[in-house]
Amino acid sequence: MFGGVSKEFASRGRFRGEINVLLCGDPSTAKSQLLQYVHKIAPRGIYTSGRGSSAVGLTVYITKDPETKEIVLESGALVLSDRGICCIDEFDKMDDNTRNILHEAMEQQTVSVAKAGIICTLNARTAILAAANPVQSKYNPKLSIIENIKLPPTLLSRFDLIYLVLDKQSEAQDRRLANHIVSLYSLPSEADIANIRSQDATVLIATNKRPKEFLARYISYARKHCLPTITDMAVKTLVNEYSNMRSLGNSKKTITATPRQLESMIRVSESIAKMRLSEIVEVKDVEEAVRLIKTAMQQSATDPKTGEIDMDMITTGISASSASRIKLISDFIMKVQVSHILE
Repeated sequence: MFGGVSKEFASRGRFRGEINVLLCGDPSTAKSQLLQYVHKIAPRGIYTSGRGSSAVGLTVYITKDPETKEIVLESGALVLSDRGICCIDEFDKMDDNTRNILHEAMEQQTVSVAKAGIICTLNARTAILAAANPVQSKYNPKLSIIENIKLPPTLLSRFDLIYLVLDKQSEAQDRRLANHIVSLYSLPSEADIANIRSQDATVLIATNKRPKEFLARYISYARKHCLPTITDMAVKTLVNEYSNMRSLGNSKKTITATPRQLESMIRVSESIAKMRLSEIVEVKDVEEAVRLIKTAMQQSATDPKTGEIDMDMITTGISASSASRIKLISDFIMKVQVSHILE
């Protein structure tokens, strides 16, 4: 919600500061509840579902003004959430046409329109928080995240953080969750009633509302007034951590990090500095950003066959080990075919 710092470069263009996050995992793990809560707290947020959204619903659609009969553009979810957050539930239920629209919006932060003689480019400087369920309803740890949710690698690689939200069995956690859910439906105890009667109702209402309102104002202030810069020590830490992430794999054929992870580290570091209302990005901000990204990589980019982090799974959809086996098999088939032809 805080986001990084957007920058303009003459050679490259705009460097986005918004952070895209994907939550993938088992059903009934409160992913939708989390999206709705973020949508309510965000200073500018839109909530939509991938099951009922179309390409024009996310971008813009053309209509006629009922009075002037002129052709006008109506903004969709991505354009309406400019400078805010677009929460997309059921991300895996989108059709291919809708997903293709997201490629430009997630990287270039724009939406291009060429319809009915109208050619324009609209800003979509929004952070995307998406939630997706596995194809087989239950996440299969023996398969990669690509095989579990069936999303194109070109789209997955545009997410800065990909977290798995799994329903792991734990008696202590199950009891805590059950007690919480049951308490929402049960009548208050006599102790609770006595506590409510002893306090002024207006005080209770103000106490319940203040944290959410305060958090929304805090986020809005930080996004508007805090533009932290990276110190020299933080720059050295970013370079060293990226080099270390590149050397995590045991094999030189395995890519464990790409420049997109470095850009994500910069954005997350800046957002953590914003949370402290700091004007500079310190080493501790970079260290926390590295911890978050490594956790996400260990969850989403780990090859289930080798146990190694392999970014090829996110960028290409095929792990380096699988690509190597496919090449060996194809080479063997070619040799067999050539030998048969020679015979």
